[in-house]
Amino acid sequence: MRVVIVGCGRVGSLLALRLAGEGHTVCVIDEKPSAFERLGDDFSGEMVVGNGLEGATLRRAGIAKADCFAAVMPGDNRNLMAAQLAREIFKVERVITRIYDPIRAAVYREMGVETICSTVIGAGLIHDYLVDGVNRADAVAGAGGRT
Repeated sequence: MRVVIVGCGRVGSLLALRLAGEGHTVCVIDEKPSAFERLGDDFSGEMVVGNGLEGATLRRAGIAKADCFAAVMPGDNRNLMAAQLAREIFKVERVITRIYDPIRAAVYREMGVETICSTVIGAGLIHDYLVDGVNRADAVAGAGGRT
């Protein structure tokens, strides 16, 4: 499958490396060329320098042919905007965005945007460890929750 990821921070780079390693076609967008250093020299995907909220940048990343899209930039509002562009303008079938604010995540879901709220997930994992004594981070992350 062809995946476009906006944001090459810790989450975006880990996601890109995992998907590319599984054989998927991956393109990562970031405004900072230095962000791509996280991908390493062996990354088999594409890297596009630019603003993931701009149509021209998204087109250069091949969004017209994308099966999936993930917005994992640092800001909730920017992620929401990118997800809406991918879904509404470019008609990408599977779109998801990472959100920090649990209240916004719920609102965005009501708007039809698929979200992952890392704050809720992290708090839940820490809660479970404190209450049950079991660290489920590795099971949730799949590719190694602990680094």
